[in-house]
Amino acid sequence: MALYDDALREKISKLPAQPGVYQYFDASGNIIYIGKAKNLKNRVLSYLNKTNQSNKTLLLVRKINDLRYIVVDTEQDALLLENNLIKKYKPRYNILLKDDKTYPWICIKKEYFPRVFITRRLVRDGSEYFGPYTSGRFAHMLMSLINSLYKLRNCNLQLSPATIAAGKFRVCLEYHIGNCLGPCVGNVSEEEYNEFIVNIRNILKGNVSQVIEFMTGRMKKYATDMQFEKAQFMKESVEALRNYQSKSTIVSTSLNNIDVFSYLEDERYAYINYLRIVHGAINQVHTIALEKKMDEDKEALFSFAIYEIRQLMRSESKEIIVPFLPDIQLSGLQYVIPKIGDKKQLLELSERNVAYFKLDKDRQRAVVKEDSKFNILKTIKTELKLPAIPHRMECFDNSNTQGTNPVASCVVFIDGKPAKREYRKFHVKTVEGPDDFASMEEIIFRRYKRVLDEGRELPDLIVIDGGKGQLHSAVNSLKKLDLYGKVPVIGLAKRMEEVYYPGDKDPYLLAKNSIALKTLMHIRDEAHRFGITFHRQLREKPLTKSELNSIKGIGGKSEEQLVRHFKSVENIKKASIAELATVVGIKKAEMVYVYFHPDTSLIS
Repeated sequence: MALYDDALREKISKLPAQPGVYQYFDASGNIIYIGKAKNLKNRVLSYLNKTNQSNKTLLLVRKINDLRYIVVDTEQDALLLENNLIKKYKPRYNILLKDDKTYPWICIKKEYFPRVFITRRLVRDGSEYFGPYTSGRFAHMLMSLINSLYKLRNCNLQLSPATIAAGKFRVCLEYHIGNCLGPCVGNVSEEEYNEFIVNIRNILKGNVSQVIEFMTGRMKKYATDMQFEKAQFMKESVEALRNYQSKSTIVSTSLNNIDVFSYLEDERYAYINYLRIVHGAINQVHTIALEKKMDEDKEALFSFAIYEIRQLMRSESKEIIVPFLPDIQLSGLQYVIPKIGDKKQLLELSERNVAYFKLDKDRQRAVVKEDSKFNILKTIKTELKLPAIPHRMECFDNSNTQGTNPVASCVVFIDGKPAKREYRKFHVKTVEGPDDFASMEEIIFRRYKRVLDEGRELPDLIVIDGGKGQLHSAVNSLKKLDLYGKVPVIGLAKRMEEVYYPGDKDPYLLAKNSIALKTLMHIRDEAHRFGITFHRQLREKPLTKSELNSIKGIGGKSEEQLVRHFKSVENIKKASIAELATVVGIKKAEMVYVYFHPDTSLIS
């Protein structure tokens, strides 16, 4: 373990007791972990002194070959530096917010008669960007509202007072169908157009009430001036804004510009929900999941998430509602843990959101896992032309040595996995000599007669280890039991991995990378392993029972040791006392030797 090297221990002992960031390197010089600390010395020493560390932490510690550190002035500086370094180097053992989505923004372009549009690219040209909107649907809904209220241009013309005055442009189809007021030909003044932009800016900031108040005043003025068409348009716009406002989640008109964070975790993930409150309404909602890489405290994970999300959302809120304090608190911000009132209700709303998010993620992971299993079984059904998905598959194999100890094995796979409690082994009772065909016929009959008698579940597929001969024998038994045609049965010949179907003259060849073939081979090999193990146990049993069990003072363990070492009883008979003593000791060696050589007298 590298951290216990003298040179590295010496380096750690000289670490300053100040805030900073530490970096762990492996033997290849790669950064494998970056961490922040209020006290560098204590934090790094904790990796050496901690007991009951998780396997993940122990694995990291074993790989640490070198250490470097950076001292900073404050804990907040440590948090910011850690965050930037993690993004730059992406160390293997660090949490990284894997959010590679490009969220939509609504842009008010910096130009004469500004355009307003949705974009996923931020261009630093002085234009205003609102967002990001983690829901693309919400961004488009806002844009539709803006387009219905204000007839802004959406062309790329390079408008200027000079080009408009010179009459260089003509109105397009958007003007003729009523989607644009025609600023390119001077049909709307810059002052009136900019009033629209001010209102749009307020809507995007969440200050809808101010826009409604402004438009209501304009509506009354137009009505007084008998500009009834404009007054009617303002009335419809006010109604649209009030409808939009009614669909927003209003929490309290007294709350403005507040961030709300809640936290939930399990063994693998930490979940953090974020709500942005603007002018008494929820303006943004976002939830993330962080996969835990190490034994991070929830306070450390929480501070990481708060910083990341506030950066992503470009939040400038000075008040943050939290269920508990993060390990490092950003200066200039007020952290509030509410006990009662509107802020407590906001925190509870955020906690409900994060709980629903976690539940949804758990369901998705379960569905993906289930779908993966289901898709494999579905592929096997298709490739083997089965009538139903093979949830339960049973495979049979014979095993004998020159006709001695004939046995058979049956292994069961449920949903593609071995169900070892359902495995069965059989002694062949009615067959004399090495007759695999007759043995298979007997075992299949015995197996499924008992299944029928006991009313147990029949398989969706029977796999026979062997070619046409063994398959034909199995079919004979299934016919006697009236199961032929009701339960699919196939044979798998080992030589070319050919699949045989009852009644087909030629085998069915599956591709070498076929999921069905790989599954069949796995089941067949498992049946063979199980059968061979059983047969080996039967072969070894009579060797010890017939001879060694008769020796007084030689127990089962000694018998097993002797047979394993000398391979047979004949070799044990020929062994000298010295040779036997190397396995079971001198006293038992003399017992065994005297038993097989009764005329020998030992002088003690």
